[in-house]
Amino acid sequence: MFYLNEISVLGHGIETAKKLSGSTPHDQLLIQTSNSFAGLLLFVVGFLVFMVAFVKDRDFQTFFARGCALLHVSMALWRVYFERRLEDLAWDWPKQVVGDFVLALSWVFFLVYTWREKYD
Repeated sequence: MFYLNEISVLGHGIETAKKLSGSTPHDQLLIQTSNSFAGLLLFVVGFLVFMVAFVKDRDFQTFFARGCALLHVSMALWRVYFERRLEDLAWDWPKQVVGDFVLALSWVFFLVYTWREKYD
């Protein structure tokens, strides 16, 4: 939301950033609205993770961690099947897939750690 164009230029390059910002005012409005909703979603997810951190029920935390791991794996699959077809983002998807798998692996490590505490 703040300095979105500059962040796009830094991450994708000048030419790709121009293509991703939209060619008509209607497209630009749709992209800005989409970015706003994505920011709102990130805030809500962060708040949800913060709230779950204070839950003492291990079964619920295990359920939540499994859901987060599944979410990251499904995001990686979505990137492999759909994002790689976009020529403007073709060189970004491998890094993002690796990041998604690393995040899913962090939740798996959390599950292993809680499993170890439960059965020790």
